[in-house]
Amino acid sequence: MLDSKIQSLLEKIRDKKLRKKVADLLKNPSFSINGKEYSGVSLDASPAGLSHHHSYLGGFTEHVVSAGAIALAMCDCVEEVYRGVVNRDLVVAGILLHDVFKPLTYKVDESGDYSSARLADYLDHSSLIVAELVRRDFPLELVHIVAAHHGGYGAVRPRTVEALICHLADLADSRLNGDVLNAASYLVRRIVGEDLSVMSSKEAFEIVHCKAAEGEDGVKKAYKRIVQERKARKP
Repeated sequence: MLDSKIQSLLEKIRDKKLRKKVADLLKNPSFSINGKEYSGVSLDASPAGLSHHHSYLGGFTEHVVSAGAIALAMCDCVEEVYRGVVNRDLVVAGILLHDVFKPLTYKVDESGDYSSARLADYLDHSSLIVAELVRRDFPLELVHIVAAHHGGYGAVRPRTVEALICHLADLADSRLNGDVLNAASYLVRRIVGEDLSVMSSKEAFEIVHCKAAEGEDGVKKAYKRIVQERKARKP
């Protein structure tokens, strides 16, 4: 079963054939090579990064859902403000699939922390998903969107409006999440003198908000609440 928010985004793809192809890949995000199948961490549990952004349990899902919302808002801008034409099916499919093989490159250590899997020593998530999209005969336009989602840092730059939207949505959400996580970590370290390991987005945004609303006292209160909540969740 897919996460309900991922499923809701998937259902925005109007082309039934494309929607089914995307759904099949999301429900079984595995990659086979040399007779061995790789599946990695489940999508629900996977982070979307190991350090820079969404580096916590469920980060992958949050990133896809947030990037999807940003991308659709940009589609509205193209159509309603600039009177341009954009293929929303390709945009949604691109957002859903651009990082879908990141979990294949992760593993869970004995300590419960995430780290790079052996597969990541040979291929990155972008190379893996592009190869799989070609193997499964996805539309060339969609393969380009996924291949270009890193913009100037990837193998190819975005050369369609849809690819540009997906790249910018991915970049914007990654920066939003990563910068807030970094800010929250810095505030706790400077004001409380402690570190909060593997901070979630909810915790990070709470700390940043409390700093803006109540100053350093707000950070101390938020830190205390978070520590208490973590202790209460432990079995």
